[in-house]
Amino acid sequence: MRDSFDVVVIGSGAGGAPIANRLVRQGKSVLVFDKGPLLRPDYEVPGRRSDYRRDELFSSGAEKILRVPGLANAGVSYYSSHVEPDINDEPHVYRGPDNRDYGTIEGYTAQVVGGGTQLYGGVSLRFTPTDLRLKSFNEQRRSPLKDDPAGDVKREARDWPYDYATLEPYYAMAEELVGICGTNDNQQKPFTSGNRYQPPLQPNPISAYANDGMAELGRRLGSNIEPYRTPLAVITRDHAPSGRKIPRDAAGNPDPESAKTSYVNRYGDPLGLKSNTWVSLLGPVAREAGFEIRPNCVVTHLSSQNGRVTQVHYLDPGGIARTVSGRIVVVACSAIESVRLLKLSAAQDDDFDRRINQNPLLGRYFLTHCFGGARALMPGRFDKSKALDADWATDCCATDEFLEANNLWAGAAIYNNTSDQALPLSLFRTHGSQDLDTLWNGFMSDVGMRADGFIKFLDDEFGRGLSISFMANQVPQFDNRIELHPTVKDKWGRPVAYVIKTWHPHDRYLMDTMARQCGNVLRYGGDPVGRNYPIQGQGAIYMAENALARMANHILGGARFGTDPKDSVLDPQNRAWEFDNLYVTDGAFMPTSGGANPTLTIQANAFRVADHLLTRV
Repeated sequence: MRDSFDVVVIGSGAGGAPIANRLVRQGKSVLVFDKGPLLRPDYEVPGRRSDYRRDELFSSGAEKILRVPGLANAGVSYYSSHVEPDINDEPHVYRGPDNRDYGTIEGYTAQVVGGGTQLYGGVSLRFTPTDLRLKSFNEQRRSPLKDDPAGDVKREARDWPYDYATLEPYYAMAEELVGICGTNDNQQKPFTSGNRYQPPLQPNPISAYANDGMAELGRRLGSNIEPYRTPLAVITRDHAPSGRKIPRDAAGNPDPESAKTSYVNRYGDPLGLKSNTWVSLLGPVAREAGFEIRPNCVVTHLSSQNGRVTQVHYLDPGGIARTVSGRIVVVACSAIESVRLLKLSAAQDDDFDRRINQNPLLGRYFLTHCFGGARALMPGRFDKSKALDADWATDCCATDEFLEANNLWAGAAIYNNTSDQALPLSLFRTHGSQDLDTLWNGFMSDVGMRADGFIKFLDDEFGRGLSISFMANQVPQFDNRIELHPTVKDKWGRPVAYVIKTWHPHDRYLMDTMARQCGNVLRYGGDPVGRNYPIQGQGAIYMAENALARMANHILGGARFGTDPKDSVLDPQNRAWEFDNLYVTDGAFMPTSGGANPTLTIQANAFRVADHLLTRV
């Protein structure tokens, strides 16, 4: 096998695939590693039978028992799909509120080529200009912050080393090359490069309540900001950059509405309509002479000499230790695992250790998102199996005026979850659950879920539930961090990732504020006359029993970029400061987590870094 490339990319998701796509198309040689398998859609498989299985539909397979010694939750049952790691082999460990250590599958989006883009909901929102300048905004703000008595926000917030105008053309590039549908009217972000969205599909009828409620919320807040169709990573027209085609009906006409199955967004998509990074960016260059992908390979560590990464060490699918080299090495295996890889490398290589730890920040300022929302049972019953993930979104809680009026440090995107609990199976799976480790737990523990109670639950819930969600910036904290666990090791004998995090008091205030606005969307939308429709509840993730584990699969921070080598791990081009050829391009680079789902921003930044790399190779 070839053992030397222009660029070696570790990770095939949102942070790695854009770099590989851009450089291969410019004639460079690129090797992409992924720990998981390559699952192909049906049009790439002879006989048109895709590689996808359907156990991710209910995240099960057989019940498993956590058997990792030394963990407080050893002995509990858990369920995982075929694209998630067995946490007996390589758990993530987090420190609970009782200071004991717990194993969790949280922080793994998917262990498969394409990473989290294979299973994510596809919500592809841009960050606002203020999201990239929260230090400046809060230093200049007119109103005081709520619940920040020690002044942590002003001390710990950081502006990004570039502004929104710099990133905007790369947002447009990602929207076009990845393949995203939606509308830009009413978004409170500039689209100076033009609208690159494909048109959205018709919304599910239940989403009319969300649309009405969001419009009324904008009026009540005084901004009159109207909702817009949520940008989703799903193609609705033939997509020239990737060569993907929309299904045809019996007469041979394009039938984009056939994408609305409630599975395209939430689960592996055998049709290739969801724009995961394999079908949109890597598959289209797979036959190019310069491209190679090695799935089912575990990169164990990097070694360096004089500030250059000289070897990438990995285990091939048979467990044989091998090495490759690259003029450039890009780490993009999701923030927790990227930080872990850098720390494992430092533990084995003095030169690497001295350079990556030139300041104490590697692993620090780990971020997820403040998230939560509200839910109600709406009038009528709707076929939610014919839906995509989110139909409507609003930016009315992301404006500077809203932040000043509500004493908030940062804003949030709000959108509805159309396909939540679309089938009875998903109603039962998530009923009362706390995280991925305890799916089915609430259902199995609910002694009233039998006989007439079972029928009543179905009759009340099925086809009527509508939820509204928010995503918002988490306050950066130095002590929120990723370490190597001192005793727990994976099946290869390497220390596993140890996640230590808390919620800042302002995080809780922010989440309470945003959850109330999500509840108002349902109150205003469900009752257009009285505007006080009853909701089942509203809240945020910090209220959950295992809130410190929950990450919304938005794994960010831990290797933030900046302009000062004493205050950041990476430079403005995402290069590790003391290295000539080491870059980190997944969500680890973010100094703040943004007021929206992060995948599109990770992709846009990766395209930006790719243009920089083209000047070097």
